[in-house]
Amino acid sequence: MISFVVPAYNEALLLGATLDALHLAARALGEEYEIIVVDDASTDATAQIAERHGVRVVSVAHRQIAATRNSGARAAHGELLIFVDADTIVNEAVVRAAVDALHGGAVGGGAAVAFEGAVPLYGRLLLPVMVWLFRVTRWAAGCFVFCTRAAFDAVGGFDESFYCAEELVLSRALKQQGRFVVLRQAVTTSGRKLRTHKVREILPLLGRLALGGSRILKQRDGKDLWYAERREDPQAVERMPAA
Repeated sequence: MISFVVPAYNEALLLGATLDALHLAARALGEEYEIIVVDDASTDATAQIAERHGVRVVSVAHRQIAATRNSGARAAHGELLIFVDADTIVNEAVVRAAVDALHGGAVGGGAAVAFEGAVPLYGRLLLPVMVWLFRVTRWAAGCFVFCTRAAFDAVGGFDESFYCAEELVLSRALKQQGRFVVLRQAVTTSGRKLRTHKVREILPLLGRLALGGSRILKQRDGKDLWYAERREDPQAVERMPAA
């Protein structure tokens, strides 16, 4: 079985389209699957939308992404785990490539990433560099990470001492278990963080994280990009299906 784990905090606007895409891609593969939405203390209709899409909802109150993903993995029944962010759209090609890689002996991996909607120039320039860097270093972008259950359990899942970059820590740990791949197929993730935060906010933050070491990554302070209340996206498009 394939288990899709979708962590979600106040994702009512985007979650429906994410779940529709997962159902469509998984059904095309013809393999047994389940989708688990881990609702992390949402105050909007996230849980109700998940239920309307026929998926299982696990309710937690971590407000910490690594712990939320781990809660979904503990509830999952599949031998193959695919973690997909609630604002990320997959297609059959990328899911099939991930499953084929795992069936072919890989222990885990990630995928290329594209942004949904218009993003500022610096985002358009930065994206191909980041995609290249993640492929060379064999790191998985956080919006799409896949692995076998055996490898995930062997490394202890996502390291809950990290408040960001936990997918990079997991990537490094999984590489010690066997072959880790970064697919050329891409997922499409929301560009809202780039639209709602100025370049003078994001680039210095990325620099501090890159230079500060694990001590910085293990502190919630300064992680507003991930944990502060979400800013209104000026290009937000209502993607929720009718009830």
